[in-house]
Amino acid sequence: MFTSVLMIEKPLTSVDVEFVTTLHGDEGVSFIVLMQPRGDQADVLLRAIDDVAMGELKEAAHEGGEPEGKAARVPAEQALEHSLQALRDAGCEAVGQVVEDHPLTRMKSVVEESEADEVIVLTAPHYVEEFFHRDWASRARHKVGVPVLKLFAHSEQDAS
Repeated sequence: MFTSVLMIEKPLTSVDVEFVTTLHGDEGVSFIVLMQPRGDQADVLLRAIDDVAMGELKEAAHEGGEPEGKAARVPAEQALEHSLQALRDAGCEAVGQVVEDHPLTRMKSVVEESEADEVIVLTAPHYVEEFFHRDWASRARHKVGVPVLKLFAHSEQDAS
């Protein structure tokens, strides 16, 4: 069985689930999902710039309105449970946890403990962070010791 550590920042859509569960053909896949609440990311300005770059001016104007700290935990847990159930419904094994502090350190320890084969970072595009190689995937490549695949998440709007 192939083991993937999957880092997400929002619930998986049906398109995301199909995408990640078919990456390895017919081989069985086990997922360890790490939910990084978007509200915990410190730089609201970078997210607003990303929204403007993607033509999402309405979203840029609302950056900073997301729950942060402990208030972000409950929505993150709900998003994680939704995502785990969607992966299980697709026939995969899936466990997970919300990661609030030191996500890359936690990712590295999960990779080591589970002897994972790869890391998949599934997030919305973050152009400014990507340009400066400060996005999760770029930073993980230097830390986890297994291949890191970066994929862009879909919104339910994209899926329809």
